[in-house]
Amino acid sequence: MHLIDQLIPMLSTTMLAVQDAAAATPTVAVLTDRSLFGYIAAGGVVAIILIMLSVVALALVVANLIAVRRDAMAKPEVIVGLEGFLRERRVEQAIAFCKLPESGCFLARGVGEGLSKSARSQFGYLELKPAMEEAGAREAERLDRLNYALRVVSDLAPMLGLLGTVIGIIKAFATIGAAEGVARSTQLSNNMSEALVNTALGLGIAIPCLVMHAFFKRRIDGLVTEVGDIAERLAMMAQGGLGQGGAGEANAGQAGAGQGAGRSAGPAGVAGGPRPVSAAVTASGGQGS
Repeated sequence: MHLIDQLIPMLSTTMLAVQDAAAATPTVAVLTDRSLFGYIAAGGVVAIILIMLSVVALALVVANLIAVRRDAMAKPEVIVGLEGFLRERRVEQAIAFCKLPESGCFLARGVGEGLSKSARSQFGYLELKPAMEEAGAREAERLDRLNYALRVVSDLAPMLGLLGTVIGIIKAFATIGAAEGVARSTQLSNNMSEALVNTALGLGIAIPCLVMHAFFKRRIDGLVTEVGDIAERLAMMAQGGLGQGGAGEANAGQAGAGQGAGRSAGPAGVAGGPRPVSAAVTASGGQGS
């Protein structure tokens, strides 16, 4: 009995010590939410930044889809209108038509700037094609600038994911040195989850952005070439009208010169003018004989 009476206080003291130790051990939240939002929350601040970057990437994709279209780069009504004006040699009306807000497109800006520059130049329509090529290069650069922003997002996303990974690993090593027991493994798993979630988010944003950038780059090159062919055809129409007029004036000048030469040769032959070469040779042969 005396032994039991001595063991009971010792057991009570041991149980109280265990309870105090358990109370002193920090509780660690375990990642139990396996949904998308749960993983994003586990990624921390960097994961939230990556989600915001994904929204920016989506907006850039939509903007490129709207801008990189054939109807947006060369509106059918603009093509028909410019063909009508240039066929009738109404250059000023064509320039004003290109400056209308409803005519705003890749083709209208390029052709309008080319016609304006050639109208002001002393070389006239010889400056048309170079001016249109220069304007077209600027418009293509503007489209590439919008697509380049998508490439920047594709390069930035994995870097942010790597940053989140490094932060998670730093926290994991800090947990190894600070926590003990069950709390150490739980906190360590949470830190590694943060690291891997950020890596997955960064790659998940970068890969689609890179694919869409390559798609839009190829589409821009194809549409710029197609619109360039249309602009070259319009430039040939404008230069063709001028060339026909210049050729007519040249033919008229040559005809006038020929008539003038005939009139001057006629009186010369009658009134002691310069004789033809054949007549001079015949005369000299007769004298010799």
